[in-house]
Amino acid sequence: MSLRIHSVFLIALASASFFGPATAATAPDSHSGHAMPMAASGADAALLGEGVVKKVDKVKKKLTLAHGPLPGGMPAMTMAYRVKDAAWLDQIKPGQKIRFAAEEIKGVQTVVRFEPVK
Repeated sequence: MSLRIHSVFLIALASASFFGPATAATAPDSHSGHAMPMAASGADAALLGEGVVKKVDKVKKKLTLAHGPLPGGMPAMTMAYRVKDAAWLDQIKPGQKIRFAAEEIKGVQTVVRFEPVK
């Protein structure tokens, strides 16, 4: 295998494990009709990262989180994430601790599931 093909293969493999699959578990809210995040159970909870909300930007549909290391290998950092459902931003406040799953969607890191830390 040529060095170039081998390098592309390794990058693709690393990206797949770094941004591993995260599924969005949501259920309709009986009051608003918006999708509401569901709590993770068992093994799913182990796949969630934990962070503190630093900023909520409803205009850009983004959430800035200071988080520890994430499953899949992302190191601890403060980073802005797009959210899968903009209605979630009405439920999240700066200073709140959340557990979340993120995945790359169209080249942008996106929160696809979250739950408040109790």
